[in-house]
Amino acid sequence: MSQLTGAFEIHVYSQCVEDLDLSTIVWHRIPKLPGPHLFNFAWWLIGNRLWRTCGRRFRGVSYDLIFSPGPNCLDADAMSVHVLFAEYACRNSTRLAFAQNPASSWGRLLHRKLYYSVVMLLERLAYTRQKIVLIPVSRKIAEDLGRFYGRRDHLAVLYAGVDHDVFNPLRSAALRGEARAKIGISVDRFLLLLIGNDWRNKGLPTLLNALSQLRGLPIDLVVVGQDESEPYHTLARGYDIADRVHFQPLRRDVEFYYAAADAYAGPSLEDAFALPVAEAMACGLPVIASAAAGVSEIITNGIDGLVLQDPEDSSALAVMIQRLYEDRELCAAIGKKAAETTRQYTWERNGAELSQIFQEILRRKAALPT
Repeated sequence: MSQLTGAFEIHVYSQCVEDLDLSTIVWHRIPKLPGPHLFNFAWWLIGNRLWRTCGRRFRGVSYDLIFSPGPNCLDADAMSVHVLFAEYACRNSTRLAFAQNPASSWGRLLHRKLYYSVVMLLERLAYTRQKIVLIPVSRKIAEDLGRFYGRRDHLAVLYAGVDHDVFNPLRSAALRGEARAKIGISVDRFLLLLIGNDWRNKGLPTLLNALSQLRGLPIDLVVVGQDESEPYHTLARGYDIADRVHFQPLRRDVEFYYAAADAYAGPSLEDAFALPVAEAMACGLPVIASAAAGVSEIITNGIDGLVLQDPEDSSALAVMIQRLYEDRELCAAIGKKAAETTRQYTWERNGAELSQIFQEILRRKAALPT
């Protein structure tokens, strides 16, 4: 962030902020509406434009460049692209069908379908505008933009950064004993970790299937997130591995979970980047990443991580897990290389590259005829 605040006067329009230095950034708080998310989202589209218009007309705030994280304002000069709802809805069309869900959930499902429809409309309006510079978080997202919206120009891939003061091998080693004791994992168990929400998309069914194929080995799994756990409890019981699967709540100090783990398994069906994989690598953990996740683009298979080509191939995943369990020297070597690889991906680098993109946009705007 210092790379940006040093070069620009930044005004942030949002409904809330966290960990933001308000001495260097001007925050314009937009009220949040109670009720369904769709209503608040619709209000946000109106509110952010209204607040910016009032600032320009009544407070003399002039903006040289407008940046948006996604299609949240259609007059932006640049947008980062973290997810494509068009791709997500296409891949989950069966799952989102009313016939595939109990009648008791139809109200929530209708809300979700309406929300996705609105966002996909905004995606089409924003991402097809040639004057908006799109900044995808991975080459995968860049390819999806071309496939769904025909955008292959003005793209600058910008990978996420990792906070290496928080996620590093030394900190993990210091926390390891306490973390495993609190979770209840004995020292003789090999612990896999998965962090995230929407566990189906994160590949949890495939991971549970793989774990069931390794019942003869002392391997446990910790799953962290806010998804509904009962369907996966049921699945684990069906595989006779319920005692090996531990569901844990999210914590602000998520490094606690990386410290407890021996390896990270992320067989995502689709992921724009998958930051937990990169954080696990920074902590010195060997990781198994899906080829369908953008983070696989920074991994050299077999050197600083393992890449699962088919995220639904539970047998191939089981082989990778067993390989890490049985070859602890390989496990340690991959973890060490993983930490080295991620050192280049910092938020300082991310901010510097974003600053360069902004400077280029300003040069282009200055060159346009008035």
